[in-house]
Amino acid sequence: MNYKEVLPNGVIKTNDNYIKILKIIPINFNLKSEMEKSSILNSYKIFLKTINTDIQIIIQSKKEDLSKHISNVEFQKNNENNNIKNISQNYIDYINELNKRKKSSTKNYYIIIKSNKYNNEINNYENIACDELTEKYLKIKDCLSRCGNRVIDINNKKELIDILFSFLNSQKFIFE
Repeated sequence: MNYKEVLPNGVIKTNDNYIKILKIIPINFNLKSEMEKSSILNSYKIFLKTINTDIQIIIQSKKEDLSKHISNVEFQKNNENNNIKNISQNYIDYINELNKRKKSSTKNYYIIIKSNKYNNEINNYENIACDELTEKYLKIKDCLSRCGNRVIDINNKKELIDILFSFLNSQKFIFE
């Protein structure tokens, strides 16, 4: 994806289109009751049926750096009695082992939407594309909110550039 610029409203102008990146804060589906799960799945089906645009869903995993947390526990344990020191050391060992086995990570979920047609010959097309993307964002937000998810419109230029960099960087390593 070759992007030309990030507009002030969070829309990204690429070589051949305009796109918008939405961040999704998901619910923990496994903690829901069977009735809630059924309702969430039905809402998600409605979302898939009513969304009339191409979307791209990206799940990005980042390895979590637990060194600060471990250092904090180490520092705290030095001021405690022997029983607490043993418990703290067991906890540190557990975190280190967990990190080695499962490689603890955080996940970020994004949806990328694009404007339907690119036509830079139409006057004021940039505004038309931005309005179209805002309308799509509101529709996606409404549908996914019914499932219990939070949808965040990322319109901070620095944050968008960081996200684009992380997308492009991870793609580079995937294909090498």
